[in-house]
Amino acid sequence: MKRVVVTGLGVISPVGNTVNEFWNSLINGKCGIDFITRFDPSDFKVKIAAEVKNFDAQKYMKKSEIRKTDLFTQYACAAASQAMDDSGISGTVAPERLGVYIGSGTGGMNTFVNECDKFFKGGARKVSPFFVPMMISNMAAGNVAIRHNAQGPCLPVVTACATSTHALGEAFRAIKFGFADAVIAGGTEATINPLSIAGFTNCKALSTKNIPEESSIPFDKRRDGFVMGEGAGVLILEEYEHAKARNAKIYAELSGYGNTCDAYHITAPHPEAIGGARAISLSIEEAGMQDETEIYINAHGTGTPLNDKSETIAIKKALGDKADGALISSTKSMTGHMLGAAGAVEAIASVLSLKNSIIPPTIGYREKDEECDLDYVPNKARKKDINIAVSVSLGFGGHNASIAFKKFNG
Repeated sequence: MKRVVVTGLGVISPVGNTVNEFWNSLINGKCGIDFITRFDPSDFKVKIAAEVKNFDAQKYMKKSEIRKTDLFTQYACAAASQAMDDSGISGTVAPERLGVYIGSGTGGMNTFVNECDKFFKGGARKVSPFFVPMMISNMAAGNVAIRHNAQGPCLPVVTACATSTHALGEAFRAIKFGFADAVIAGGTEATINPLSIAGFTNCKALSTKNIPEESSIPFDKRRDGFVMGEGAGVLILEEYEHAKARNAKIYAELSGYGNTCDAYHITAPHPEAIGGARAISLSIEEAGMQDETEIYINAHGTGTPLNDKSETIAIKKALGDKADGALISSTKSMTGHMLGAAGAVEAIASVLSLKNSIIPPTIGYREKDEECDLDYVPNKARKKDINIAVSVSLGFGGHNASIAFKKFNG
């Protein structure tokens, strides 16, 4: 079976629209959460979000393309272009051996909201002929494939908050078992609009504190929900021998993947964290790193009361005696919860932690919860040489995903 390495990274996020800006923000504990500017939130119970700032789609797309694409697709195209440029892979892989696995939890929600408004105000004739191709969730992957002539396997995963971790895991398997030489993989989301904020608020998922620095506080006893974020993360996954032959820069090796379902509840995690623990264990076992003690886990860490408690249980079950020594952090404390893009962006953070020997912090952490009693790297980044980084995502519907990266040593 083939080895799979990471050779390119690209990100659009609430804390930076380049990889360097994103990473520097994380290790310096910069919070990307603020009051909503996309619409007037005065009448909303939730008034804050982690918006992408200063995004210029024209750096990556023509004006004519921008008019015909939803923001979630624009984010994906931007992150994919960055990753492809970073990898230098263009022109070195046959089109039929280059795949795209980019998912989205909700697809073109902004387009959906806008076109519904036009329909209710002006009738059927006012609806754009581009409504459907702008809205459907596969269009980020489709547009990226067109732009990079990727004629290989194309799979836009949709598993809510676990979307892009599953996309990366499935891309990993496609390369490992010989179906592609490289895959442009990740996730994207753009749902900061009145309908989405109202929906997540009414299902009691969002923090209602409306204090930017104190609302996304994973594992803290004061936590009361997550803060919605947006953006995209894309990684270039490549078969090792192919990367070696072209003398590619290699960030890390993706070597394990776990995919399970709680089969328990549509939104709540299993109270005994059986599925989450098994996903983490499967990824570490496939990576052959069961005995490793220098472990970093980029946790799902949403800041909801149930998730953080359950995820702590999952980590303890998966790692056993090694759980107390593991370094764990939730970068959602800075980026907010980027939904379908979260897993890919957090995978990038995991890869850079391995490469740079720095663990990003969980910011805003002040009050210990007796049910969340592990080392969550509170408030300040920590220098640590680690050998394995695990990125965990747990989605509505009981979807659990975990991917394991290990330090690349040739």
